[in-house]
Amino acid sequence: MPARPPAPARPVGSVTRGTTNPNRLRRMDRWIAAVHGPALLRTEAPVAVDLGYGAAPWTAVELLERLRTVRPDVRVVGVEIEPARVAAAKPYEREGLVFAHGGFEVPLPGGHGERPALIRAANVLRQYGEDEVAAVWRRLCDRLAPDGLLVEGTCDEIGRRHVWVALTPTGPLSVTFATRLGSLERPSDLAERLPKALIHRNVPGEPVHSFLRDFDRAWAAAAPYAPLSARQRWVRTVRVLRDDLGWPVLHGPRRWRQGEVTVAWEALAPGSG
Repeated sequence: MPARPPAPARPVGSVTRGTTNPNRLRRMDRWIAAVHGPALLRTEAPVAVDLGYGAAPWTAVELLERLRTVRPDVRVVGVEIEPARVAAAKPYEREGLVFAHGGFEVPLPGGHGERPALIRAANVLRQYGEDEVAAVWRRLCDRLAPDGLLVEGTCDEIGRRHVWVALTPTGPLSVTFATRLGSLERPSDLAERLPKALIHRNVPGEPVHSFLRDFDRAWAAAAPYAPLSARQRWVRTVRVLRDDLGWPVLHGPRRWRQGEVTVAWEALAPGSG
């Protein structure tokens, strides 16, 4: 009697709620395309992974469309730990877009040791403990190509407020806060969307708390710019954060005008204050 083939390994991770909406991750996608675009152009294997895309495949479809503005031959793999979600997404497969069953091990169809240039994990780690985050980050970064990027973070249900961490195989690089400026009352409103590594650290004595406190103060001081537009007020606020308050803000006004501010990770890392 022939031996049975080994059973497939169980995917690593837990099933999420699966909540998703079209265009929910547009701010994250646009930042990835702008900031990580040069690395996507250099890589020999332009594969991006939408990890934990949820109950509907919209975010993976949109990621493909947005990354193809940078590199037309990019491929996207949507990875979900819930088999029924993978089955439901299969009709949406097309040239350059496939869906696979898996978790933090990040399986890629075809194997051959291929490593993705990008892993995006949005709203995946919210249900995990803070003490589990570092191990998940390491596992995902170990799957990346040498110049690959992991983007892990959280947003609200319709994509008005995002906060995400960008990491490479060598560790975390930055934290980005992004918002629809017309809906913003104060920058610290973004605290509710801090990723799991930071959300419990928004307390006095922690760097992220100090940053959000200074962000609110700079926003209040920039109130005279509000009649010009919320965008002008935001740009002025970020300039004060960088030039007057000394926060290591990355990138420049071109990104700030998108309602973004990106800060070096080491300035906000837990316990670094």
